[in-house]
Amino acid sequence: MFATRGRAAVMTDVLCIGEAMVLGVGADGDRLASAETVHLHVAGAEANVASGLAALGVPVEWWSRVGRDPFGERVVGELARRGVSCVDVARDADRPTGVYFKDSVGSRTSVHYYRAGSAASAMSTRDLPSLRLQERRLIHVTGITPALSPSCDELIDDVLSAPRSPLVSFDVNHRPALWPDVATAADRLRTLADRADLVFVGRDEGERLWGTSDAEGIRALLPSPSSVIVKDDDIEAVAFVRADGERDTIHRVPALSVRVVETVGAGDAFAAGYLASWLERTDVVQALRSGHLSAGLALLSASDVPTPLDPREFDRLRRLDDDGWKAVRLPLPLPTDERETE
Repeated sequence: MFATRGRAAVMTDVLCIGEAMVLGVGADGDRLASAETVHLHVAGAEANVASGLAALGVPVEWWSRVGRDPFGERVVGELARRGVSCVDVARDADRPTGVYFKDSVGSRTSVHYYRAGSAASAMSTRDLPSLRLQERRLIHVTGITPALSPSCDELIDDVLSAPRSPLVSFDVNHRPALWPDVATAADRLRTLADRADLVFVGRDEGERLWGTSDAEGIRALLPSPSSVIVKDDDIEAVAFVRADGERDTIHRVPALSVRVVETVGAGDAFAAGYLASWLERTDVVQALRSGHLSAGLALLSASDVPTPLDPREFDRLRRLDDDGWKAVRLPLPLPTDERETE
């Protein structure tokens, strides 16, 4: 676990920038309208990625602004317990920590956000010097942050404009409720994504934003990044990777068969799995498989942050041959001796 107090904390290779919030969920899946008990969790796309990286053994820091309030304390304390460094997080005495709630109705989950005017919406370029971006190996941001406020948009713009000492990964993460209309989101997110080094985007996002429903079409709209990873839900993920100005190499890896409990957070988990393998300099297929494994574990959990696999088992699974990979089912079956003792 990484220190979260004082400037003596170890500099981490990876920095994730973006809002984290407190999440409320009715106990036992109860609807919020009738729930007597609400369980509180900590979530947010960039914080989820940071947590996923930490679970995979990657030294990582998360940065944002939180309110100087109990929810802000909960966010920082929970992320620190997950192994994420929070040494530079800013506390805001004038603005609150954002919160949101999940409400389950049958098999559907709706999400209700209360983040307008939050501490995180005051993030700005004035905060950048303290983050020492040029000392990092990777910066991870998403398309959520620029939608929070003009100052947040300027912040992400500056991160993507900085001289490329660290690489920048950008998850499109289109949240319609945060944008005035689809056309505005489509234009801005495409502009920002095309300036990143590595981009994650869902095929459904490509269709919704740009009217492009195939991976090759999305890549054509984002020609500049060295890597574009297109996620197609439970079908496959496709990576377009270009090195030193050469033509793309294209890698396709099918998704795993998963007994789904909850879909929220799976995209963040995929990004964490892929980036963790990318930082290890594994091949692209193993990185895609790491993304699928991490996403699959998230799909098994009602929490945005899943319980990780044993590292040795995780590594074994991502190294399987193609037939072995296609045969994997999540959750994994218990070993025979464990089944017999239940």
